[in-house]
Amino acid sequence: MPLFKYKGRTTAGESIKGELEAGSSNDVASHLINIGITPIDINAVQIKPANLLEQFQQALLQRRPSDNDLIMFSRQMSTLLKAGIPILPALHGLKAHMEHKGMSEAIDEIAHDIESGRTLSTSMMKYPHIFSTLFSSMVNVGENTGQLEQAFQQIYKYLEVDKDTKDRIKAAIRYPTFVIIAMVIAVVIINLFVIPTFAKVFAGFNAELPWATQLLLSTSQFATDYWQLLLLMIVITFMGIKGYLKTDKGRYQWDRYQLRLPVVGNIIERATLARFARAFSMTFSAGVPITQTLVIVSRAVENSYIEQQVLNMREGLEHGESLTRTAIASNLFTPLVLQMMSVGEDTGSVDQMLDEVAGFYEREVEYDTNKLSSAIEPILITVIGGMVLVLALGVFLPMWDLGSVALSN
Repeated sequence: MPLFKYKGRTTAGESIKGELEAGSSNDVASHLINIGITPIDINAVQIKPANLLEQFQQALLQRRPSDNDLIMFSRQMSTLLKAGIPILPALHGLKAHMEHKGMSEAIDEIAHDIESGRTLSTSMMKYPHIFSTLFSSMVNVGENTGQLEQAFQQIYKYLEVDKDTKDRIKAAIRYPTFVIIAMVIAVVIINLFVIPTFAKVFAGFNAELPWATQLLLSTSQFATDYWQLLLLMIVITFMGIKGYLKTDKGRYQWDRYQLRLPVVGNIIERATLARFARAFSMTFSAGVPITQTLVIVSRAVENSYIEQQVLNMREGLEHGESLTRTAIASNLFTPLVLQMMSVGEDTGSVDQMLDEVAGFYEREVEYDTNKLSSAIEPILITVIGGMVLVLALGVFLPMWDLGSVALSN
């Protein structure tokens, strides 16, 4: 997406400037307004050609920090502020031990901004590739309420739970991924090197070959004759899909489709909704208005389809509908969760109910990821068994026929 430079003012009247990736300048303006910044000037950045060294250095600075980097920074900031250490010495102390180069540079610039009179949250908003909207907004709430150390504490607890959920999903799909890659490599080796050797033997039989053997020989012959074309098609397809997923429409379609994937789709959906509920509870309990909370949380779910559904919920609230009614219209939540939302609205404890919702989804994700391997293994075994069966029939049936002919003679 294009990169835009912006200048604006916060609700406190402070001047702020930064960079943001968006589809258009209108999208930048809408995002800034939603997070409490009044845009003054927005300009597209003209990207100049750079040499390889400059591109590499820029890539290092723009690389997003890992969850562990953000968790460690948030935890240490919470500890230092709770111990009574001022913000500036805390930032300078953390910068000296920061391994992520881009994050270290950002913290150094943030410290300079604070020395110039800006707030911590305003300075963090200049680095959206490092500190998310949710992160900056929670810091802003902590500054306004005088509970900055508690804000950092809430942030690192949220990041820890979110990282744990992501790690569970990655661990659950790691084994099937390795098996599928091994199957693809085995098929390529068999078609290009193994079957052509048997083809020479079978050519001397001068007999009708079984269907399995004919299938293997045909696929191997095609792969051997046109491997360059197949490789080119694979590369073009990969690059085309990668380019399409970088577009807004492509990302939206993929984010929507992955929620419907067999076996893992439900897990991804519930993990995303758990992130939504946890972020909503944390932000709303800090005193952020509910419409602004939904905007902030929509950026935290990291799924453009669910992000759009959450923004639709905000529009429903702006038209006077209740949170529960807008949640029903989104078709994202189960009846049990909707009932908990309704109870939260009636009792004035929406944040507590959504915290329970987050725990409910996280327990479901934990249970499903623990049994995911056992659910996928029968499918993989069936596919591998089918491949081995065709390979065995194709290779050994002609040999058995040859042996039978030899014995009869």
